[in-house]
Amino acid sequence: MLDIKFLRENPDVVKENIKKKFQDEKLSLVDEVIELDLKARKTQQEADDLRAKKNVLSKQIGALMAQGKKEEAEKTKEEVAKNAKRLAELEKQEPELQEKIKNIMMVIPNIIDSTVPIGKDDSENVELERFGEPFVPSFEVPYHTDIIERLNGLDLDSARKVAGNGFYYLMGDIARLHSAVLTYARDFMIDKGFTYCIPPFMIRSDVVTGVMSFAEMDAMMYKIEGEDLYLIGTSEHSMIGKFIDTITPESSLPLTLTSYSPCFRKEKGAHGIEERGLYRIHQFEKQEMIVVCKPEESMEWFHKLWKNTVDLFRSMDIPVRTIECCSGDLADLKVKSYDVEAWSPRQKKYFEVGSCSNLGDAQARRLRIKVKDENGKKYFAHTLNNTVVAPPRMLIAFLENNLNEDGSIRIPEVLRPYMGGKDLLKP
Repeated sequence: MLDIKFLRENPDVVKENIKKKFQDEKLSLVDEVIELDLKARKTQQEADDLRAKKNVLSKQIGALMAQGKKEEAEKTKEEVAKNAKRLAELEKQEPELQEKIKNIMMVIPNIIDSTVPIGKDDSENVELERFGEPFVPSFEVPYHTDIIERLNGLDLDSARKVAGNGFYYLMGDIARLHSAVLTYARDFMIDKGFTYCIPPFMIRSDVVTGVMSFAEMDAMMYKIEGEDLYLIGTSEHSMIGKFIDTITPESSLPLTLTSYSPCFRKEKGAHGIEERGLYRIHQFEKQEMIVVCKPEESMEWFHKLWKNTVDLFRSMDIPVRTIECCSGDLADLKVKSYDVEAWSPRQKKYFEVGSCSNLGDAQARRLRIKVKDENGKKYFAHTLNNTVVAPPRMLIAFLENNLNEDGSIRIPEVLRPYMGGKDLLKP
């Protein structure tokens, strides 16, 4: 959410940013919120004047009564009563106007970084760099469900009976591999200096609207019936929410946390051949990283975060590349975002396995996450998040890139301590 003062003083900048995000239907909101803001400030000023006048008139009434000027005192009392009625009207209008302003401000997109490429959608995202050589073996790479089923590691039919489409049972060595990857990712991030955390897996509505846009909320979140609770779509939501209504000493920054959680997503509109199996699912597990820092350090942290994901995947012999999201593909709260994509030998292309985002002060402003410097001045922090690893989708890349012709799976050295020393999984 933007600072209303910034919008008031820079309406053309805000409008140009909306155009860059190809959301022209929101252009009228800028003028609307400016008009409401002017009305709100006039309302507040009139109310403040009436409150001040009430104090002055109250003293006058006392003085007039002491002087025996009852008639003048009664007239002054009538003026006080008239003012009180008007003040009551204004005090009712004030919160109504502020709520209208807030609701509009919540849907006006954040100002994107000047380095973000301009484009309408993900088809115009830009490849930045590749890490590791993409490799296509001489033998045919089966679809990932076939690879896993040959290892007796997947049961989709039973999952459909129990929970419906978009769910799964992982079994045996594959289930162990799934957990091994998460545990390795946890230790990888702890070694990077991040504090490990297991957060709540449900959050209240004020946290949901604090960390994401309404459009994302509708497309992703599962609501708990009869409760002001939502299942998290990623632990970033509850991790950033941890700092709601806090003031952190500047000397304590940055706050760097890595978290484990299950994730639950509606995945509206997820269709197509590549969505079968474990590509698009309603439930998965994830290791995440978040940073709360000073504004001037957020871009430096942004580049550190996505590099962590690249390093993790390369340590497991998986080629990856980084993609910069163009303006039209950025969620409304994001200032800048990179996707990390892993190589698929079967598809002979890359696919997304992680996303790194700098949200500037948008989440902090919504959740009132502030920092206090050594002089006592308070300001909004910057927040960032990035996927460390999110199996089982990540397992697809892992299995395809470590598959042998006989159907066995190589276990990279870094994972062997978490797999009981095994260096190979055999069908």
